[in-house]
Amino acid sequence: MKKTVLSIALALVFGFSATATTPIDGEKKEVNVAQSTVTWKGYKVTGSHEGKINLKSGYLMMEGKTLTGGEFVVDMTSITNTDMTAGNGKEKLEGHLKSDDFFGVANHPTAKLVFTSVKAFDKNAKSYSVSGDLTIKGITKPVTLVVSMFENKATATIKVDRSKFDVRYGSGSFFDDLGDKAIYDDFDLVVDLAL
Repeated sequence: MKKTVLSIALALVFGFSATATTPIDGEKKEVNVAQSTVTWKGYKVTGSHEGKINLKSGYLMMEGKTLTGGEFVVDMTSITNTDMTAGNGKEKLEGHLKSDDFFGVANHPTAKLVFTSVKAFDKNAKSYSVSGDLTIKGITKPVTLVVSMFENKATATIKVDRSKFDVRYGSGSFFDDLGDKAIYDDFDLVVDLAL
């Protein structure tokens, strides 16, 4: 009886250890950060501004041709404005965006997005609804984005509510009577990834 119990125990241990040592791993596709772009667009009562931010690092996890995960780090110190010209407010806006009024890049030089779940929109698995954890200014909140996959590139679009990350300047969520100086809380990010 003891011998049978020992045999079963050994079979279970070796059986589990065999399956535990042979997991099915996906492919980690590093993003070519030099060839990738992150474009931002913010809105105010009197118009909008847009610009670029550099990716610092990033990868997508794939099972064959199916997206399963990903993680990205953005260099917030690289934020620039592209709709204004030098000498006409461009430098002032860029400095303001880097200040503590907005993204506080001296203390928070990076932002990070980590995918937490990925669901294909269709059976061809070219577009996905992705949930993720976004960290800006040391604050992490859940976000939803759409990712579209192509042969050697991917595009992601995301709408971010800055008020959830303590980016309060000019926000009607925190200040009254801003009039035409109000800046809307939501801003858009379009990410073009080269793989």
